Amino acid sequence: MSADVEPSDDEIVETAADAAEGVIFAHYSQSAVRDMDVTVTFEDGVLDVDVYLNAPDDDVDPETVADEAALAARDAVDGLFAATESSSE
Repeated sequence: MSADVEPSDDEIVETAADAAEGVIFAHYSQSAVRDMDVTVTFEDGVLDVDVYLNAPDDDVDPETVADEAALAARDAVDGLFAATESSSE
């Protein structure tokens, strides 16, 4: 595999969105989430993740979960690039 093979923009966006949703649903059941929006863009090498979450704050603060979800999305994309780089060596 050549060193310049990188994940597609769609793969990057999907990986980030899946990771963010995974964090949200690790904290809340789907029925407990009143509303959520995970917006991921990857343009010109820049990843932008925005997570909105409307869920009960009984056990955990929804804003904290949204922040954790956004960080997990970024970490997942970092992992995707790291895996691509290591497989090209």
